[in-house]
Amino acid sequence: MFLKETYINRRNKLQSDMGSGIILLPGNDDSGMNYRDNIYPFRQDSSFLYFTGIDRPGLTFVLDIDNNREILFGNEATVEEIMWTGPVDSLASHAARAGISDVRPLSQLDNFLTQAGKLQRPVHFLPPYRPEHTLKLSAWLDIPAKEVEQRVSVKFIKAVISQRAIKSAEEIAQIETAVNTTIDMQLKAMELAAAGVTETEIAGRLQAVAIAAGGNISFPVILTANGQFLHNHPHKTAFRDGQLVLCDCGAENAMRYAGDLTRTHPVNKKFSTAQREIYDIVYHAYQTAADAVRPGIRFKDVHLLACEQIAEGLITLGLMKGNAKEAVAAGAHALFFPCGLGHMLGLDIHDMEGLGEEYVGYTDDLKKSTAFGLKSLRLGRELEEGFVLTIEPGIYFNPLLTAAWQAEDKHREFICYDKLTAYNDFGGIRLEDNFLVTAGGSRMLGRPFARTAAEIEDLIA
Repeated sequence: MFLKETYINRRNKLQSDMGSGIILLPGNDDSGMNYRDNIYPFRQDSSFLYFTGIDRPGLTFVLDIDNNREILFGNEATVEEIMWTGPVDSLASHAARAGISDVRPLSQLDNFLTQAGKLQRPVHFLPPYRPEHTLKLSAWLDIPAKEVEQRVSVKFIKAVISQRAIKSAEEIAQIETAVNTTIDMQLKAMELAAAGVTETEIAGRLQAVAIAAGGNISFPVILTANGQFLHNHPHKTAFRDGQLVLCDCGAENAMRYAGDLTRTHPVNKKFSTAQREIYDIVYHAYQTAADAVRPGIRFKDVHLLACEQIAEGLITLGLMKGNAKEAVAAGAHALFFPCGLGHMLGLDIHDMEGLGEEYVGYTDDLKKSTAFGLKSLRLGRELEEGFVLTIEPGIYFNPLLTAAWQAEDKHREFICYDKLTAYNDFGGIRLEDNFLVTAGGSRMLGRPFARTAAEIEDLIA
C-alpha cells in the first residue's frame, strides 16, 4: 500500500467531485476454478484498490457523502479459515492503513442500503464486469439484473477517470517496476526461442518470471509464430527456422500496476531481407508516433500519423500504391494495420476500459469511429501530462482478411493484391513500449531495451 494520506486524498477528491449521494464500491471476491475451494489467483477490483489500497476479497466500501462517513463492510477471518491460510492481518488494521476507521460486518450492508433506498438517496455505482457484481447490485438496490447496466452512474465514472487517468509520481514508480519485469520476460523469450521449441514452453517460462518478481502476468501472454492474428495466445506449435516470434507480454507487480511490451524477433537470430524491410517500416511508424506524443495532441491524430508512415513504407515496397494520406483517409492501410496504436496503462492493462471506452478514451467532443481499423482505437482523446499509454504500431499479413478484401475488390486503387501472395506466410510484426506524457513531450518508461532491428539482432546473436 501507499501511505494512507494517498488514499484519504483520493477519496476526498472523489467526495468533492461527486457532491452528494452514496458511493457504492464493491471489491472482488474469490472465484472457484472448478469447485468453491479451488480458487483462481485473487485479483482486486482496480477502482476499489485505487481508493482503499486493500487487496483482499469479500469487501465493499461505502462513501456516504452527505453524512461525511466512510464505511468498510467485510468480515474478519474466522479461526476455521485461518486454519487453512495461517495468520492474516485483521480487516481493521488494513482499514487503518487506508485511513478508514469505520469497519462493519458485511451482514450490515444490506440494511444500510435498504435504509438509503427508503430515503430515496441516490446510490452511485460503476459498471459491473463480473456477473456476481450484477447480482449483488440487483439484490442490494432492488433493481432487476437486466437493468443494472442502465443504472450505472456516469458522474461516478467520470469522477474516477479524472483521477485515475493522471498518474502520480508514486504510481509511475510502480509502473516502471512492472515495465522492467516485463523487459525481463521479453529477454527470457529471446533466450528460449529456437527451432523445435513450442510457444507454450516459452509462454510458461515468461509467467514464471512475472511470479518470481512478486506479482503475476497482467494479461495472458501472447507468444506466437502467427503474429498476423492480433491476440493469438500460445499453442503447442513448435517454431521453425525462418519464422518470426511475436511476444506481447506484461507483468503485474505486487501493487497491481501493469507493464505491456511487444517485441518481434527472428527464430534463427537474423531477420530475412523481407522481414527487415517490414520491421524497419514498423519501427519508423513507432518512432514517429513517440516523437509526436505531447500534452494537447489528440492520440487519434498520433495514430493516423503512424498509419501514414506505414502506408508510405508499404508504397515504397510496392505493396501499396497512390498517396499515403489518401490511402489512410480511405481506410486502405487497415488491411495491414487493423487495430489501434495504443491504450492507457495503469492498474489495468487497458486502464479503466471496464468503465467504458467512450469515457476513458474519448470525450463528448470526440466520438469513437465505427470504421474498420479506427473502431479498434481505444484511445483517441487529447493527451494530458501524467497520462501513461502504450505505443504499438504493427504490420500484419493476414491471408484470410486479404482474400476477403480482394474478393470485394476493396481499395484496389491503393492495394497491390498481386504482390501480397508472397507474404501469405509472413505473419506479423509489432513493436510496443510504454510512455509517460510529460510537460514537454513524453518519456519512455523502464530501462533501455533493444528496439531497432539491428539492436535486436545484436541482443539475440
